[in-house]
Amino acid sequence: MSEEILINVTPRETRVAMVENGVLQEVHIERTARRGLVGGIFKGAVSRVMPGMDAAFVDIGLDKAAFIHASDVVNLSPATRAEHQSDTLEEPDAIADLLHEGQQVLVQVVKDQIGSKGARLTTNITVPSRYLVLLPYSNDVRLSARLEDEDERERLTAVMQELLQESGNRFGCILRTAAESASKQELRRDLHFLLRLWDSIVEKINQVDSVAEVYADLPLAVRTLRDINTDEIENITIDSRETVLNVRAFAEKLVPEFASHIKRYKGERPIFDLYGIEDEIERALQRKVMLKSGGHLVFDQTESMTTVDVNTGAFVGHRNLEETIFKTNLEAAQAIARQLRLRNLGGIIIIDFIDMEEEEHRHQVLRALEKSLDKDRAKTNICEVSALGLVEMTRKRTHESLEHIMCEPCTSCDARGSVKSAQTVCYELFREIMRVARQYEAHELLVLTSQAVVDLLVDEESDNLAELEEYTNKTIKLQVEVLYTQEQFDVVLL
Repeated sequence: MSEEILINVTPRETRVAMVENGVLQEVHIERTARRGLVGGIFKGAVSRVMPGMDAAFVDIGLDKAAFIHASDVVNLSPATRAEHQSDTLEEPDAIADLLHEGQQVLVQVVKDQIGSKGARLTTNITVPSRYLVLLPYSNDVRLSARLEDEDERERLTAVMQELLQESGNRFGCILRTAAESASKQELRRDLHFLLRLWDSIVEKINQVDSVAEVYADLPLAVRTLRDINTDEIENITIDSRETVLNVRAFAEKLVPEFASHIKRYKGERPIFDLYGIEDEIERALQRKVMLKSGGHLVFDQTESMTTVDVNTGAFVGHRNLEETIFKTNLEAAQAIARQLRLRNLGGIIIIDFIDMEEEEHRHQVLRALEKSLDKDRAKTNICEVSALGLVEMTRKRTHESLEHIMCEPCTSCDARGSVKSAQTVCYELFREIMRVARQYEAHELLVLTSQAVVDLLVDEESDNLAELEEYTNKTIKLQVEVLYTQEQFDVVLL
């Protein structure tokens, strides 16, 4: 499988597209005005402790207070200390025993502010690099679950324990998936980089007395290179000269094996036109996703969960109904896995596959979904098919979805996803006219409303309008207001 990364850079926005075999799999967008905070380290102040929620709100300088649960609070020495010993006492469970209002605390953002929810925080600080994640408040050596070879796990553990001992055993670390087959020298270089970085963070912590950001994660283009965990990347193509220089400098320092893959795009066509990426992004914002067989998926994203409905659509199959349903569900399983990555959907996800009679078919569809999600860098957890025929799963969410980044709630329907029909508005309008006619003395009434409602009033509802004029003994005039939504209207006395 060949993989390619395309990076489009403009002054206000950076977009990264990950393409596998010519097909777009992931899109990441970072805007200067709304740059993500995940990975950022802040010196914050506890603004409110909520014992009933076993959590607290922390002011980190954002317009909305961030949120930290008791389970994310490590019982640390004061945040401004440069070092931390791992032999802390057992942590109490209650948030009131861990934090108090006005307390200064060093925190890290683990989830961006999403919708009405504030950023999620932890005091368990981590600082990532290419192969390692530094754990300043631990002496443990941990390994990524995706490092499956037992011999390699033992080698990496032994090497890191030796390197940490060389550095004075002050810290712990997590070996990332990319550390597989890394040499001792490469790991030592990564560790020294992280130690220097942490020293600079501690220095900044000691310099600030109030709420402030003390460390921000790398820009999206550089962060993408750092987080690559595959050797199948053939090209990293960037359309900005300055970004190419920055990314290449980072690669030569920390990931030299990818330095030769970084190229500048000089073509006349926009870089995202190469694989029809703009069209793919546009389709990823739509509810309906068409399948090659003629079936389709329907995605509905809410604040609490995302639901996916699978339909056969125009696909009628060739043998029997069960075979048609099975083939549609198999194709849907692969398409859903891709769409979850592409749309960056997270949290609780409910998939309503078409009901299958045969147990083996249900098993195969579930396995197909699991296999398709293997390449997803976000952690997923899939449950068995429920009694109602639903597949429940979770996908780790740290950043806003593609829809939340690129779209905003509809002003016409107030994010309900539907508007009242023109006929419903007509009948509401009739009731309002009756109310106004009883309350006020006027010979004429002027109705201001949308074009669709006016069209209905002068056509299908013209007899009802005439009866209303006769009943109220008032002349009713109609006027189209082009700026009104279909649900809006006003009745004016003349």
